[in-house]
Amino acid sequence: MMEQISVELDNFSESPLYKYRVDNEYYPVIGEGDLDAKVMFIGEAPGKKEAETAKPFCGASGRVLDELLDSINLNRQSVYVTNVVKDRPQDNRDPTATEVAFYTPFLRRQIDIIEPTVVATLGRFAMDFMLNNFKHDIGRLKISEAHGQHYQLETDEGTEFIFAPLYHPAVALYNGSKKVVLLQDFKILSKLIS
Repeated sequence: MMEQISVELDNFSESPLYKYRVDNEYYPVIGEGDLDAKVMFIGEAPGKKEAETAKPFCGASGRVLDELLDSINLNRQSVYVTNVVKDRPQDNRDPTATEVAFYTPFLRRQIDIIEPTVVATLGRFAMDFMLNNFKHDIGRLKISEAHGQHYQLETDEGTEFIFAPLYHPAVALYNGSKKVVLLQDFKILSKLIS
């Protein structure tokens, strides 16, 4: 099933990012990891290095993510990592609402395939995506208030899962004190999946 998503994304010429991908010889970034993972990490969109290699979180943010996973004795192979948008937006800008709408069905299918116990979002953008696309009674959240907390979300079919918003690992690259916060939040995440 995940292979089918990969094939569809390779040929997804309807996407507003398709021409940019082809012109720059980039790849779509589907995701990677354990298809039976308890925890699924969702970021915003691929960066340049990710689009060049078809691997999510393989640059500087990925190294921080790996450190955070190591801090709770998890490795990349035991989780699933992906993004809301599967192609790199120009100039590393935020994806548009139209772009998000194009890629939403793919991410929803990935969540259905993996059936994670916990969906941990990396950053505000992915957090907002989850709140906008799944049933809940949470209301609006700010990442500064929501990080390290957990909530219950539900699919349209009635399957419940834990939603854990986290800061994006990139914040630790620009603000060292946020790495301490991320490490604390990952300890909370560890308790949710133990």
